[in-house]
Amino acid sequence: MKVYLVGGAVRDSLLGLPVTEKDWVVVGATPEEMEANEFRPVGKDFPVFLHPETQEEYALARTERKSGHGYGGFTFHAASDVSLEEDLIRRDLTINAMARSEGGEVVDPFHGKIDLKARLLRHVSPAFAEDPLRVLRVARFAARYHWLGFRVADDTLTLMRQLSDSGELDYLVPERVWKETSRALMEPAPQVFFQVLHACGALEKLFPELAALDGVPQPEVHHPEVDTLVHQWLCLEMAAKLKLPLTARYAVLCHDLGKAKTPQAEWPRHIAHEIRSARLSRTLSKRLRVPRDAADTAALVAEYHTHCHRALELKPQTVWKLFKALDVIRRPERLEDFLGACEADARGRTGFEDRDYPQANYLRGAAQALQCVDVAALRAQGIEGPALGDAIEKARIQAITTFKQQELNP
Repeated sequence: MKVYLVGGAVRDSLLGLPVTEKDWVVVGATPEEMEANEFRPVGKDFPVFLHPETQEEYALARTERKSGHGYGGFTFHAASDVSLEEDLIRRDLTINAMARSEGGEVVDPFHGKIDLKARLLRHVSPAFAEDPLRVLRVARFAARYHWLGFRVADDTLTLMRQLSDSGELDYLVPERVWKETSRALMEPAPQVFFQVLHACGALEKLFPELAALDGVPQPEVHHPEVDTLVHQWLCLEMAAKLKLPLTARYAVLCHDLGKAKTPQAEWPRHIAHEIRSARLSRTLSKRLRVPRDAADTAALVAEYHTHCHRALELKPQTVWKLFKALDVIRRPERLEDFLGACEADARGRTGFEDRDYPQANYLRGAAQALQCVDVAALRAQGIEGPALGDAIEKARIQAITTFKQQELNP
């Protein structure tokens, strides 16, 4: 029985990056031998075990054979006679198909170290094209390592395009697409994930609402980049620079989807695109089964982001309506996601990257002013029922009015 460290741990250690997870492959062992050594079985489709002390995953070396559609359409064979190279050849990229022996030797049958040096994401074998999930995985790795200069190899991109054209992407379950997308959104260059999908034809299959923005023009005075899809890339890049959480980054992804539905006769203006964007964001969220909090925030940002951009001009009554829509009294944390996404939109434009966004602090202050409204004191006056609700709303609007006067006329 031989044990090898495999996958991301080997790749990242060779890149000089921190290793956060360790996966192991065991060659020459049986499930019975693993359990006899107190490893706990956890694999459903093939033998995977947890180490009795470290709880790290140890998988028996295995081969796989295509037996159906989608990323789950494979039959696996794990046995003591499966070699390390047979296990590694089923992996997606050469940089993920390296192993390190217990003695420290790097086993690299598919030249992953060469591709690391060349900064290439290259498939291991033609079997790459059997698994549609690999289209998303490669795009995610491109987003993760973009800062190091990595790019997808041309021949790998060709295989990804073949996968996109084959209809295999239709067999990916929504939960898995969302899992890969949510991870990609939190990578250092989330825009690269979607750019790679666009380059191989997968964007229009998996995110047609986003792909439809390609070539849609915007007013150059507000958007020097003009093209709405280019604006989308810049916004996602800015969201990463601002270190926004996942909920806000997903909202950035959805905020302008409605511009694709603007009649061409109205271009480059996009009147009422906010409502259309909110509706399309709901459609996308439902299809991908996005968690409710992220889906709700995305729809709110889509519908109200231009309110945020004009916050300094809004009447106190309109600011209060915005706060009610965001439910800031009960959900104060949602305001930060909203403001972060709006700032990414405002600064995600060519030449606007370093502009201040005072609207965010203004709305933060206005929301804080609401805390000064003494609801208990209003109740103590004997106000009840609908009259109490009206009195509370009036007091909150007054609090915003007072704050605005102090803020704009110190």
